[in-house]
Amino acid sequence: MTMNDTISDMLTRIRNALLARKSEVSLPHSNFKLSLAKVLETEGWIKKVEVSEDGGFKNLMLQLKYDASGQPTISGIKRVSKPGQRIYASRENLPRVMGSMGTTVVSTSKGLMTDKEARKAKVGGEIVCQIW
Repeated sequence: MTMNDTISDMLTRIRNALLARKSEVSLPHSNFKLSLAKVLETEGWIKKVEVSEDGGFKNLMLQLKYDASGQPTISGIKRVSKPGQRIYASRENLPRVMGSMGTTVVSTSKGLMTDKEARKAKVGGEIVCQIW
C-alpha cells in the first residue's frame, strides 16, 4: 500500500510512541524526514537521531526525550501543510507557537529550519509542522 503523506506518518508515530512511553521510535528513512528529525534534535525536542540499515532498507531511529518526572518534552505536534492544501507564509507572517514557547518548522529555499532561523535569514516558505 502506498502512503501519500509520509511526514504525517512520521509525526503520528512520534505522537503514538510518546503516549505509549516508548524510549525510541523507528520509521522508514527519507532525506526530508532525516532533516526534519535533525531540526527537532537541535531544538531539543528529541534526544538523538540515528540512521540504521536493516535488510537493505534504511530506517530512522529517534530516541525520545523525557524530563526528570517522566513527562515527554513534546506535549503536542501538528502537521500544518498537507499534500491537499499547502500552507505558505512570508517571513513577516510566520506563525509563532504558544508565544514562541514552541517551534514552527519551515521548508525554505535554504532547507528546513525553524521559524526563528527563517526570520533571521529573512526567508519564508512552506510551514511543515508545529511542535510544543
